Amino acid sequence: MQAFFDVKQRTARAVRLLFLTTLISAAPAVIYAQEDSQREPERITEPNLSVAEAPRQNLSGLEWLERLAQINRTSNFEVSFVLTRAGQEMTPYLWRHAVLEDGLEAEQLNLQNGPGQEMIRLGNVVSVFEPDVQPYSIYASAISGPLPSDLLYNPTALTDAYQFITIGRTRVSGRAAQQLRIVSRDNKRYNYQAWLDEETGMLLKLDMVDLQGSLLEQIQVTAVNVSEQPSPYFSRINPQALPGAVAMTPKPRQHQWEVKFLPVGMEEIKRETRRLAMTGQVVEYKLFSDGMVDVSVYVQPAQDSLDSDVVLRHSTNTFLSLTNGQVQITIIGKVPPQTAYEIAHSIGAAGE
Repeated sequence: MQAFFDVKQRTARAVRLLFLTTLISAAPAVIYAQEDSQREPERITEPNLSVAEAPRQNLSGLEWLERLAQINRTSNFEVSFVLTRAGQEMTPYLWRHAVLEDGLEAEQLNLQNGPGQEMIRLGNVVSVFEPDVQPYSIYASAISGPLPSDLLYNPTALTDAYQFITIGRTRVSGRAAQQLRIVSRDNKRYNYQAWLDEETGMLLKLDMVDLQGSLLEQIQVTAVNVSEQPSPYFSRINPQALPGAVAMTPKPRQHQWEVKFLPVGMEEIKRETRRLAMTGQVVEYKLFSDGMVDVSVYVQPAQDSLDSDVVLRHSTNTFLSLTNGQVQITIIGKVPPQTAYEIAHSIGAAGE
């Protein structure tokens, strides 16, 4: 009976820790839609673009992705897609992109379910809106959404971490497509399969699979319209009505710890020191990315720490918490649990 209560107590504390950590790691959501975005886009149409006419025989995996990046940067399109994860409902999105008359690049991502969430990008400024949260803008070259931005716009940045393998021709949504494998070079991350439309180069489907090949997440494009002119949606945006971009924050204080193991190609892109509102506890945070996935690392004093390590996998995310000496380490990210353990156990004093 005592063992039962010990397990129950540890579980409750793990849930409480997960709640606190989720609060500080949650990514900002997106803009309340003021226009009717339920209109179904037309099916794929043939664009008058040089990228669509590029020779397709014997292209390498990277060259296929470079075609994808070219059309994503230079064309006007409207894409509907759904995100599916095991055990969860499908989440529909509407994604628009345009090159405006003055050459400014514009982008919109709209979550189609719920009260309405949206991001709008004009040039290098992304405006974020969501219900019950004050709108804000940040400096960014792409919208952060379910589709990895480096895959869409800068695939060469992924070559240190992944290799691209062409599989061959197939069909997706009635379209002739080229299938690619995107494989982690060090087997420390999940792998991907991508299907690109042969005529346009557009992405039609993207699967994330675990190291055994089981499907973890799927993005399926349901409709695409590539057009000569930008969507009328962008003409209704008033740039002066968008919130001003947040200025860059000062460089945070130096952390006294460092991560000594990371998957190949993963680099630190952000660090902060935060104080939890609920407990007043100081938490030091670093964010790492390889261009496809992010990994968050939190280090805090080991107050009220768990009696044993906790590792959970929720959908595609691994949550790991362990105590190492006087500190509690928490890892959250789309990596296998073993990789999260390796990252956590590599953390030590800076300069050692």
